[in-house]
Order: sequence, then C-alpha cells, then structure tokens
Amino acid sequence: MKTYPAFRAAACHVAPYYFDTPRTIDKACALIAEAAGNGAELIAFPEAFISSFPVWSGVYAPVDVHDFFFKLASSAIEVPGPEVARLQEAARRHGVIVSIGINEGTRISPACVWDTNLLIGDDGRILNRHRKLVPTYWEKLTWANGDGSGLRVVETKAGRIGALVCGENTNSLARFALLAQGENVHISSFSPRWPTHPPGEASYDLEAAIRLRAGAHAFEGKVFNIVASGFLPPEAIDLIARDNARARQLLEESPKSVSMIFGPNGTVISDTLRDEEGIVYADIDLKQCVIPKQFQDVVGYYNRFDVFQLKVNRRALTPAEFSDGAAGVEYDDLSGLGLTSPEEAWPVESVDGAKRP
Repeated sequence: MKTYPAFRAAACHVAPYYFDTPRTIDKACALIAEAAGNGAELIAFPEAFISSFPVWSGVYAPVDVHDFFFKLASSAIEVPGPEVARLQEAARRHGVIVSIGINEGTRISPACVWDTNLLIGDDGRILNRHRKLVPTYWEKLTWANGDGSGLRVVETKAGRIGALVCGENTNSLARFALLAQGENVHISSFSPRWPTHPPGEASYDLEAAIRLRAGAHAFEGKVFNIVASGFLPPEAIDLIARDNARARQLLEESPKSVSMIFGPNGTVISDTLRDEEGIVYADIDLKQCVIPKQFQDVVGYYNRFDVFQLKVNRRALTPAEFSDGAAGVEYDDLSGLGLTSPEEAWPVESVDGAKRP
C-alpha cells in the first residue's frame, strides 16, 4: 500500500544583505536552524536570495546601473563552491531539505550570471539546479537564459518536489513539465518588488499576480505550493535609490511581494507575510492530493495524450563542444553535485540525449 509523507514546510520571507555574500550565507544558515527548530523539514528561500535581486533595472536606465551589475556579478557564487558547501552542511546538520535562490556565476565568464534555484537534500547533496529559463522584462539586463536541464522533479522524504522561479510560474508548459513527472510539492520563489510603471501610475500588482498563478498551479496540479518571496528593507531602498528621488518613489510605491503556502485545492493554508521579514509555516499531508485528482487529473485520465504532446529538451547548454578527446568546460558541469534525476513520467517526452521509452 502506498504511503503519503506528512511534514511541516517553511517559507522564508526575508531580505539578503545586498552584495554581501558571506553575511547572507550566515543569515541563510541561521534561518535554516530557526525553521528546523520549529519543526520544518522543507525550507524555501526567495528568488536570488544570495545575494541581491536586480530591482535597480526597474527604476534606472541601463547606462546608469553598471556599478550595480558589477557588484552583483562579483558577489555571484558558483555551483559547486564554498558558499554552496556551507548551505549543504546546514541542510545536512539539521536534516532538512532546502530550496534557495542564488545568483549563479561561472568560471567561463565573469559577466555571465544565472537566476538559479538550488534544491539541497537533507543529506547535504544537491538534488537539482534549475536556471530560470527566461529572465523577465528588465531582468534580461542582468541574467542569462537558462536551459531545460533543471526541469526536474526530485523524489525526497517530503514527496516529489519541483521548483520554478518567479515569472516561470506563469509558463504553462514549464509547469506541466513538472506536473508530468509526478510533482506533488511545488516551490515558487519570487522577487521582493517589481516596478513596471512610472510614479503615480497603477503598477503591476505583484501580490495579486502571485496569489493568482501560485493558487492556479496548486489547484490545476492538485499539489501543495510553497511561495517564498523576497523582502526589500529600508536599507536596500537607500542603497539602490542613491539620493535619487524618482528611484526612491518607484521603489517605495511598487507593490510588495508576499509569502504563503497553498493547499491542493488552491487555497492558502498558512499565514501570509508581506510587510515584515519572517517565516510562515504549514503542515502538509500529501494524502490530501489524492481525492482532488479523482475530480480532475491533468497528468492522468483528465487529459488526451493522443491529442496533446509535449517535448522537453533537457540538454545542458555548453559554449563549445570539443572532439579531441579532452574534457570540455561546460556551463552545466554537474560533477560532484550528487545530482539525482527521477524516472521520466509518461506524458512528457524528454530529449536530453538519452533514449526514452
């Protein structure tokens, strides 16, 4: 007979120390300890938590943000690397699963940075690395496109976990690719604020957008959805505004993000945080995903795979391929990560270089 995990999840509604990676790693480890001490077995952090979200590109012209980009790129971390190793050790020490957003750099280029989500297992192994497929709007001034190599769902003690970053949670095909691998716990990470319009005009309502798309994914897939969003503290606003009154107004007027946890019926089952830092918790029982799928199961009987077909390319991007027998440097060198990939689910055809049934 099947068993269904039950556990406590935590979503951290927190801010990094902008451009200060060591202090932000310290804060992440302290929050992991705090959440684990409160019984959490799965702990989610916001998008680009280590260690800055490039909100300046929403309030300045591109020619005015070179110094911010330099600081972000200089504080980006590599995978694997010493900063990630500290997060792995914290997860292992406390026996928890950690999802965390980072600015990921590469030794190939000092200016190539990805908006990356890492999933770390309770034994300290890196279970998955997902690079945001397409940076959204002005985020393109900072981040490179990711690839499909991280569109994976991982089997863990807390269920089958998948994750998407911010606007990707609006991408129906990316979401379905995870659902089709048996996802029953989804993690959605978001920015702290997201300016879109001049001062005084109605802006993009980030809270409403998060509630809509995160609740929709939970309801559509009959999954739990853990939403972890960033927080923009006054000191970060001071840093980014640089005594520019218009930039400050844009940052202060832009709607704030929110953190919460949704159940498989699309309703919020936790507290909601928006105006202050903190951690929200919810007790999750994956048995609750079963009965709703009796009504509508989009990766089972409530679909027509003879009518609809989805093909997902999970090849990792490489800047060059070498044919002299020497190992080439790849963007997606996963050696040493302990990466695990679950079995492929029937509704998705994968083309990651291996023959699939």
